[in-house]
Amino acid sequence: MRLVVFGLPLLVVILNWLWPLPLPLGLKIPAAALVVIAAFYHYWSRLSSGSIFAPEFPRPVVILFNWAFGAIGFLTLLQIALDLGALLVALVTWQPVQIPVGARAVVGGIAGVLSAIGVANALRVPPVRDVTVTIPGLSPAFDGYRLVQLTDMHISRLFPARWARAVVDRTNAAGADMIVVTGDFIDGSVAMRRADVAPLAGLHAPDGVLAVPGNHEYFFDYADWMHHLSELGFHMLLNHYMVITRGGGARLIIAGVTDRSAPGHGQAGPDLVAALAGRPAGVPVILLDHQPCAARAAAAQGVALQLSGHTHGGMIVGLDRLVARGNNGFVSGCYDLGGMTLYVSNGTGLWPGFALRLGRPSEITCFHLRAG
Repeated sequence: MRLVVFGLPLLVVILNWLWPLPLPLGLKIPAAALVVIAAFYHYWSRLSSGSIFAPEFPRPVVILFNWAFGAIGFLTLLQIALDLGALLVALVTWQPVQIPVGARAVVGGIAGVLSAIGVANALRVPPVRDVTVTIPGLSPAFDGYRLVQLTDMHISRLFPARWARAVVDRTNAAGADMIVVTGDFIDGSVAMRRADVAPLAGLHAPDGVLAVPGNHEYFFDYADWMHHLSELGFHMLLNHYMVITRGGGARLIIAGVTDRSAPGHGQAGPDLVAALAGRPAGVPVILLDHQPCAARAAAAQGVALQLSGHTHGGMIVGLDRLVARGNNGFVSGCYDLGGMTLYVSNGTGLWPGFALRLGRPSEITCFHLRAG
């Protein structure tokens, strides 16, 4: 499978797009070499840090790699479409298959532009997206309660301290009662990311800043990250809950579970039963779970609202359908699951190994809770 994923684009781009172009051999060979280098981006990332998830190159180099990697993907699809179109014309006209040089140049240009737009969309500081959710059984004292979700920031060489500081400023400006982070804070170890995550200490809200880990925290010294994030002011809900109160005895439960990848790294996996053990009866529950896969089980446990991320919204229209298949059908936005609302955020940042967005914009999500 890996050979197909990486080998097919190389064959299509080099042999079926680049080589037929009327260019000198002295240009084709270096161009083919650059295509191969870009296609093996994740291999170079592993050499740079020991992990494909943390490319430790200067930020402009990471941006260039993402653009080139994306351009190869788009060019592969466009060239295959061009080939099929030329084959169809040849069959209809009963003539040899011919693809004009201009057509190859056009698909190459389109691929480069699409990739550039995708990377630019990924790198931006997201706007605040307002979402209204009705919570069954929510006390009128919490009607209008504002909760901001950040998720999948993937703070890294691609999303460094400057970007994190801008996200913090925009989040605080939303004036939320509470801020939650549903995992994938980082890509890299504490030593690698200490300066880049430092601005997160500036997040503040009257009812606190709560969080759960994502799968990427387990890839990089999980225990160290849980300790460091706690030092930055995050209340980590690791299969636990906390109760938020308002005057007159009104209560709201915020619960959190660990990530489903945890057992593979020797850590406690998500346990919703444990997370809700001893909860006061009749109090609405908001669940923080990095991955949306188990949302139906959460609905069966009486959760009113689940906030998740992980999917990045599918990143690209069309690709999101494949991402949904790997996440029990959940990929982006609101889902009604028998009385429970599941919200899957498109994410605030993006994994630096494939940082492109087309039609699935990043977001800082501000939930306005309504009693119902």
